[in-house]
Amino acid sequence: MKSLWHRVFLAIMIGLAITLCWQSPALAREAPASIQPYLDRAQAKVTEFRLANGMKFLVMERHQAPVVSFYTYADVGGVDEPEGKTGIAHFLEHLAFKGTSRIGTTNWEAEKALLEQQDQLYEKIRAAQGSQELQKLQEEFNALEAQASSYVESNKFAQIIEQAGGVGLNAATSADATFYFYSLPANKLELWMSLESERFLDPVFREFYKERDVILEEKRSRNDNSPFGRLFDSFQDKAFQVHPYRRPVIGYEQDIRNITRQDVKDFFAKYYVPSKLTVAIVGDVDPAQVKTLAQAYFGRYPSKPTPPQIQAIEPTQNTPREVSIEIPAQPIYLEGYHRPALNHPDSPVYAVIAKLMSYGRRSRLYNSLVEQQQIALEAAGFNSYPGDKFPHLLVFYALPARGVSLEQLQQALRQEITRLQETPVSDQELERVKKQIKAEVLSSLGSNMGMAGALVEAEVKLGSWRRLFTVIDELEAVTAADIQRVAKATFVAPNRTVAKGIPKR
Repeated sequence: MKSLWHRVFLAIMIGLAITLCWQSPALAREAPASIQPYLDRAQAKVTEFRLANGMKFLVMERHQAPVVSFYTYADVGGVDEPEGKTGIAHFLEHLAFKGTSRIGTTNWEAEKALLEQQDQLYEKIRAAQGSQELQKLQEEFNALEAQASSYVESNKFAQIIEQAGGVGLNAATSADATFYFYSLPANKLELWMSLESERFLDPVFREFYKERDVILEEKRSRNDNSPFGRLFDSFQDKAFQVHPYRRPVIGYEQDIRNITRQDVKDFFAKYYVPSKLTVAIVGDVDPAQVKTLAQAYFGRYPSKPTPPQIQAIEPTQNTPREVSIEIPAQPIYLEGYHRPALNHPDSPVYAVIAKLMSYGRRSRLYNSLVEQQQIALEAAGFNSYPGDKFPHLLVFYALPARGVSLEQLQQALRQEITRLQETPVSDQELERVKKQIKAEVLSSLGSNMGMAGALVEAEVKLGSWRRLFTVIDELEAVTAADIQRVAKATFVAPNRTVAKGIPKR
């Protein structure tokens, strides 16, 4: 939910710290004003190259410890899914850990034949819904699934990595992208090259139907059976009318149930092309060796056409929108405002506004609604929902204290917004917020993985990884007048979408 700007400033990327420098343990105790020289030194340690097939690599040397973090960024997410196939990007993320024709199976040829039979039989099951033949077909399908499973070496990919000393193997899918990451000892660089290139060059989407059940259960627990999950899904759907940001990344249940293995193969073939893949490698590495190995392993990928970026443009919202749902839980109030994409010149202004208003106990919303008025148990927000590659939302939310109505929270929140619009932020408060942001960056030093994630996202979403090292200058340029200007343009009624979670009576 946090934009790259906020992750850069607060050093948060997939729950990991963004490393901006490493030379001195004392750095975190130094004044925030000293951060730019260290950013400059960090930038000098980055090497970039692109393979002939279009795949991009960013390499940062950090030789203080014999470890390396690897971050593979696929520029494809929920927004790229065709209508009727929502959830397929997330589905593919799950299946990417199932191995290849050589990893994860004891007999690929036998397993392959069973997988093909399984898919054919599943089509018959879909056609036989409601018929007397259905039970018999399902029994045959279960028998085939059991046979195929007998050849599977479950979690083999992960086991190989763990046995090599790897840690943090994981992946995530957002509305904008899909990323795969883990760390290894420095002497296992070639192992990563081999494993990662194989899993995208020769993927086998085995255990497809079992994984679909896992995803459906994940959807039930996180979205359908979660009061807040349902509220945010409804909020998204109301705030966006045209853009695919309106859809949940996990997908709609009926779409997930109808996705076939062939659908996943087709989606993979179209979007997981070299020009859509960017890799960041940060740690104890030699850039020249990385380039040689990358050409040997990833250079095997054939060049393919880059799929077109989505063309849907969300129309300007010209009237307030509101949605309410009953929830068996703590009531919640939220309101969101459309804002430009991450690469817009005003993104640093939005980052400052978000920090000023809604991040932490010193934020205006928390200070006013929770501490002073004591009408909220929590009051906060986030600057990037549900993605930030395209125009998206800045969202505020609050949980009412006992006996407080959502309307009271709404009024109090709007008063803080009006104050932001009408009264210039003092020099003292603005400087405090800027220092907070820089201090939080400095306090989060040390993560190779965080740096890797920040580098690739800046490369893809901001046009160059170098933007990562100019953010402090852009932050410092934000003025009180900028904040008023952006607040007056953004926080207006026609641009607002409200969602209310109301307890069941």
